Amino acid sequence: MRTVTAVAHRGDPYRVRENTIASLRSALGRGADVVEIDVRLTRDGVPVLLHDETLERLWELERPLLSLSAAEVRGLTADGVPTLVDALEATGDARLMIDLPGAPDVRAVRRVVGVIRECGAAERVYYCAGAAAMLAVRAADPAAEIALTWTSLAPPRPAVLDAVRPRWLNYRFTLVDRALTARVHRGGHLLSVWTPDTRRSMRRLLDMGVDSITTNRIDALCSLRRS
Repeated sequence: MRTVTAVAHRGDPYRVRENTIASLRSALGRGADVVEIDVRLTRDGVPVLLHDETLERLWELERPLLSLSAAEVRGLTADGVPTLVDALEATGDARLMIDLPGAPDVRAVRRVVGVIRECGAAERVYYCAGAAAMLAVRAADPAAEIALTWTSLAPPRPAVLDAVRPRWLNYRFTLVDRALTARVHRGGHLLSVWTPDTRRSMRRLLDMGVDSITTNRIDALCSLRRS
């Protein structure tokens, strides 16, 4: 099997609650090259790791994140929701993929990019989301590495690619076939995919020549890479 970048989706969520420090460390311990994390802002503008708009699914608290301060989040989750600074410190020199879920928010993007810059982590971080959010990242950091998430078989318009300047095109794995892989590579981009969790799907994608796989089963992917 050819080597691809193994990206752990929200850490190691089959074993440890997603987007927590323990989950990030578990993923790295199982061989992840990159850990993907979701970042949102609290009411007082602190970037924290959470995919959803509320704490309900993971923490059984029906509270919108934007209604809570960072201190309140810490108290309600017993320090379970890490800040972005916590995550950067806990992962050492490891690579992180920062997903920016939800509606694009220029203020939030600038804050996230600013924290990463303040922590001296810009060289080991890259960003993924749709075009609007990635345009905001590009404006905040002209040198940022970007994986443009694309959800259609229709290719991104040249004007979008020129403005965002992504290194990667990031597709749902079920959209990917050999023709799409070839098209992405002809355009000078790397192809990343999300989120296959079966060995069969991973093998198919490896055979197609994708460059990066984001999965909830990082151990399975790393095992396939060794075989």
